[in-house]
Amino acid sequence: MPDPMPPRTSPSSWDADTLVARYDEVRAHTESLAAPLSPEDQTVQSMPDVSPTKWHRAHVTWFFETFVLAENEPSFTPYQDKYWFLFNSYYEGVGPRYARAERGHITRPGAHDVGLYRHNVDARMRDLVATLDGGALEKLSSTIELGFHHEQQHQELLLMDIKHVLSVNPLQPAYAGTPLTPSEPDPMGWVDVAGGLVEVGHRGGGFSFDNELPLHQQWLEPYRLADRLVTNGEWLRFMADRGYERHELWLSDGWARVGAEGWRAPFYWRQVDGVWFEHTLSGTRPVDPGLPVSHVSHYEADAYATWAGKRLPSEGEWEHAVVADGQAEAPPTGANLADLQTFHPRPAGPPTGHLRQVYGDCWEWTSSAYLAYPGYHPPAGAIGEYNGKFMSGQMVLRGGCALTPPGHARASYRNFFPPGSRWALSGVRLADGGVRS
Repeated sequence: MPDPMPPRTSPSSWDADTLVARYDEVRAHTESLAAPLSPEDQTVQSMPDVSPTKWHRAHVTWFFETFVLAENEPSFTPYQDKYWFLFNSYYEGVGPRYARAERGHITRPGAHDVGLYRHNVDARMRDLVATLDGGALEKLSSTIELGFHHEQQHQELLLMDIKHVLSVNPLQPAYAGTPLTPSEPDPMGWVDVAGGLVEVGHRGGGFSFDNELPLHQQWLEPYRLADRLVTNGEWLRFMADRGYERHELWLSDGWARVGAEGWRAPFYWRQVDGVWFEHTLSGTRPVDPGLPVSHVSHYEADAYATWAGKRLPSEGEWEHAVVADGQAEAPPTGANLADLQTFHPRPAGPPTGHLRQVYGDCWEWTSSAYLAYPGYHPPAGAIGEYNGKFMSGQMVLRGGCALTPPGHARASYRNFFPPGSRWALSGVRLADGGVRS
């Protein structure tokens, strides 16, 4: 696999050459992630939440064709009329779309034809940007940049989805990567945070999604955060203490899911002859006690926190703690993002006196429902459907994961999933109330 893209910050304004170079970088990274997969791999949809790899490749291409080329290319003609129907995801303002849960039924266009679609749109995008004058380029660059970050989201989803596709194969084949040597959990410490009246939200100086705005104030009581994520070894103790069998630890909806779906361990864990194994993108192997627990739902994260006598942080607490700890800027070089060696979370490493694993490894569940910030208004038009209409029935996650591309993680980023979701690369950081001496 090639090296991941270097971290990037958004320039205050784009020139044509820089915009095209960044476009080519992002688009090439998607293709490098799909490269280990056969056409058959790219067609399978193993559950409704999972999309086929070729669909991801086509949908992000559809985004540029729909929101950039269609409104700006002279004498625009779509590459293929039916593609607008097949590869629209949820944009009602654009028109009808093929049912999400049935994307795996579509064998044509195949993976090769999707590649031709990508090449066509890429060439037209380069030609368009080269012809724009300064004013038109400045006006359009924000939409193109949104397309970069949209494609990065799908790069992460592509890997999460193919992980599930390969996991349901009885052979449980590997996607790519080499696992680390098994490890033991590093000591867990705590970082005290004073709280008070704090600012939450994107502070400017680079790209943000609309749901990160506006910057606003929240009052936080004193609290503290665990300095690392909960590990597999700690989760095994939760399981040994009948954590999945004790209703008093669970939210009511979560307890119902435990019973209905038979949850007894994290999503990709299977017990064989008394030994717990975990399926990863690099293969299936015994659970490594020193790695962060991953692929747990919000319900599981909350139950574990209750069992441990702690709680999950709110998203405001998480963000303020990261800022107060001096980690508000771009993720450090050592953050486990776009891990093309293991495609998996890594151990926290020795204590530093600061928060560890803030960016990368696992998306971290918070106790916060995904709702609009005070004063939020979605953008006009179909682009306004990007985030705002999902502000119901979802919980916020923070930080990024081992599959998140560099340049795509930041302190104010608000990811969100339904509380029962387990297929995303999600983990747990504990919190509790009050500064302790």
